[in-house]
Amino acid sequence: MEKVVADKSIRVDLYLMEKLNLSRSKIQNLITKQKILVNDKETKNSYILKIGDTITILDIESKEMEVTPENIPLDIVYEDEDVLVVNKPNGMVVHPAVGNKSGTLVNALMHHSKNLSTLNGDFRPGIVHRIDAYTTGLLMVAKNDKAHEILSKQLSEKTITRNYIALVWGQIPNDTGTIDAPIGRDANDRKKMSVTSVNSKTAITHFKVLKRFKSATLIELKLETGRTHQIRVHMNYIGHPVVNDPVYGKRKLIDATGQCLHAYKLGFIHPKKKKYMEFSCDLPECFQTILHKFEEEV
Repeated sequence: MEKVVADKSIRVDLYLMEKLNLSRSKIQNLITKQKILVNDKETKNSYILKIGDTITILDIESKEMEVTPENIPLDIVYEDEDVLVVNKPNGMVVHPAVGNKSGTLVNALMHHSKNLSTLNGDFRPGIVHRIDAYTTGLLMVAKNDKAHEILSKQLSEKTITRNYIALVWGQIPNDTGTIDAPIGRDANDRKKMSVTSVNSKTAITHFKVLKRFKSATLIELKLETGRTHQIRVHMNYIGHPVVNDPVYGKRKLIDATGQCLHAYKLGFIHPKKKKYMEFSCDLPECFQTILHKFEEEV
């Protein structure tokens, strides 16, 4: 059995597709068989979740999906009895899913600490928010349920500071800008997201130019919302996809290290100390290596 607490209002089947990385047909089949409950009651595929709804999945775990602790090194930026801030490396998936049960941040966290929140179920203990596998940088982890509740509320109220550094293709002419364009599932590829008016959610990204190169621009971004692949989708939408992104933009890949996108700053009000804390981390080597190539352009 697994439990998930809804953090946005969306159809239950679409929400679980995103959270569990399962096909829509698999989710709908589980709902039809009454293997998925909302607030301990039977539900329908079309049910629109309310923030805070508890979703219980009764028939998804198997030996293939057992999550085990793994002795994987972690770059811990801060830790106390309530919260942990980790600098996630390139290529590491945040939590296990079907077909990807090991080598994740969760596997590493389970080895590091016996105390992780349980609100997001057995597959995502402690995980309050996520970044893509090939996006590097800071994530906050809750070490108990109370801390998780408080941090999740800050996310929903948009009081968390989340700043990124990205290298994008082309020269952006404006020094600053805001992209306000709703994001939802791509109609032609359900594994991708896109700017769309169909079954989408508000998505707002602010950016400012840090440095321009001959064929690329280094920018800082601040998220006002936190949609799946938001920065990558938004930058592609305005014609400046993230350099080395293997999914969005259809531009040449420089190497196999993944997109030049780094969550370099994270700030939140500590759930117990009630004071604002902010953390930052340098660009990873893989990002710096690609950046140097553009710096050398003539």
